[in-house]
Amino acid sequence: MPVVVALGAFLMTLFGGWVAGRVVDRRHLVLGLAGGLMLGVIGLDLLPEALEAAGEEVFGVPAALLLFVAGFLAAHAVERMLALRRAAHGASPDERTPQVGLTAAAAMIGHSAMDGIAIGLAFQVGGGMAVAVAVAVIAHDFADGFNTYTITSLYGNTRRRALLMLGAAALAPVAGAASTLLFTLPEQLLGIYLGFFAGVLLYLATSDILPEAHHEHPARSTLLCTLLGAAFIWLVIGVAE
Repeated sequence: MPVVVALGAFLMTLFGGWVAGRVVDRRHLVLGLAGGLMLGVIGLDLLPEALEAAGEEVFGVPAALLLFVAGFLAAHAVERMLALRRAAHGASPDERTPQVGLTAAAAMIGHSAMDGIAIGLAFQVGGGMAVAVAVAVIAHDFADGFNTYTITSLYGNTRRRALLMLGAAALAPVAGAASTLLFTLPEQLLGIYLGFFAGVLLYLATSDILPEAHHEHPARSTLLCTLLGAAFIWLVIGVAE
């Protein structure tokens, strides 16, 4: 079942790359909705489940919350390292380095694989968690596909290379979900992982998805889509319970 759900992420990633090749004006609404879905999953489902599963405290702080902060900082550190590398390799649009685009795209592929693992591990927790995480991951993978294609081509790579990286990013969540069929995490470790994953998702939502959604179109409709995304997750959780 996790692999079947991950196929939704596969299709959404390809769809995001397809849109990137055409750059439609309503992209901000889709990203706004994706940001709302991610925030809803983080605050209403992932963190409560992580706190319950992880259990123990470390120096007075729940282990899940420590990993939540660690996940946020890890995602921030990776993005900063990529930004420094981009700056070191080309300061102007005329001096773009294809390898930088490929490196950034490879990082997106690794993240997509973790998305698939998150879906698989969520199924180990229960159906409600699986549905909520799957919705967030599938919505987020639109942005993954869009960004993978864009950043690969932005740095001077050919369209063929951009499509190859897009294809790898689309297959990554399926492979990640399939890998979880081979192992089962203890409840405590699962809670710790979910806390870490929630931190990563929060960073992506607040530093990438939502700022991009509001950058060129700071419209009320974009904010409304974000609110609807969070409300939808609330509805999903309520129905699942």
